[in-house]
This record gives sequence, structure tokens and C-alpha cells, in this order.
Amino acid sequence: MCRSGLRPTLFCETFAGKDGSWTLSKISDKVFALAAPVVEEEGCSLWDVEYIREAGSWYLRIYIDKEGGVSIDDCERISRRLDPMLDEADPIPDSYVFEVGSAGAERELKRLEDFEKFVGSQVELKLYQPLEGSKTFVGELVSYENGDVTIKTAGKERRFSRAQTAQVRLHVTI
Repeated sequence: MCRSGLRPTLFCETFAGKDGSWTLSKISDKVFALAAPVVEEEGCSLWDVEYIREAGSWYLRIYIDKEGGVSIDDCERISRRLDPMLDEADPIPDSYVFEVGSAGAERELKRLEDFEKFVGSQVELKLYQPLEGSKTFVGELVSYENGDVTIKTAGKERRFSRAQTAQVRLHVTI
């Protein structure tokens, strides 16, 4: 089953072993290391790996990027190559749904490199707690320093601390 839109995703169900000693971070890091060479061999870059629980099921999501955009064929090729590798490496303790998809036009920015690449771009910043009556701010990404994000919105620069910031993603206006 495939979805289209800003974040097209190819779904492939699979299952893995029962090693309860893994933490979510270790799983994501191990899968990232396993997936990166395959993704690069396919002419794409690995944007992110998520291992999360939603609606009672575990999801392993691999987000890829490519100059000119990611196609469903890119997702399918990478999924087909990674699926047997994940089965063999067995880095995940439970059954999970495996998805490979585009990072999307409104991708989340997480790493320093992500922020550096998109300085000057429009972003949507979400806060944990409301500030001046709002939890969402849209503006131009000015800088990222030690986890603090500065955006220019309504003609002025605003700095948000790492502790305040729940999420930053690119913002596309149509």
C-alpha cells in the first residue's frame, strides 16, 4: 500500500527477534548505520530513522532524500534491499511495521547538519508550552546554536531554547 503527498511512504510488514535489551536510541542508531550505505548506493541520502510505537504497533521508519526528489521506486528499491538485512541483523526486539519514505517537503529538522543546510528557509517551530498565547511560530530560520533555534518572524528575531522547543520542521506555503 502506498500513499502520496508531501510524505509518500512505502509500507512493508516484517518481524524481528525478542532481544529486550535494546533502547529506542540504540535501535535507531544501529539501523541508521546499517541503512546508510544501502541508501547511498541507491543514489539517495539517509535523512532519519524512527523507531516508535503508535496505536499499539511498533514502526521502523526510514526517511530518505535525493536531489530532485524521492520517487516511489527509490523507496521500493531501498525497502527491498534493507528488509533481508534487517531480518539478518535482527536489531529490533519486537514485531514492527517497516516503512521507507521521503523525508518530505515539510521534514523535521533534528541534527546540526539539518539546521545548517536550511538556514534562510521557512520553518515551523512548535513549543511544549504556549508563549504569548501560541505554541506554533512560523518564520525564517536564522541560526541554531547549542540546541537553541533563532527564527525571524513578524520582522523580528526570536530565540527559542532547546528546553522550550518540541519540534522544528520546514514550512511550505502553497
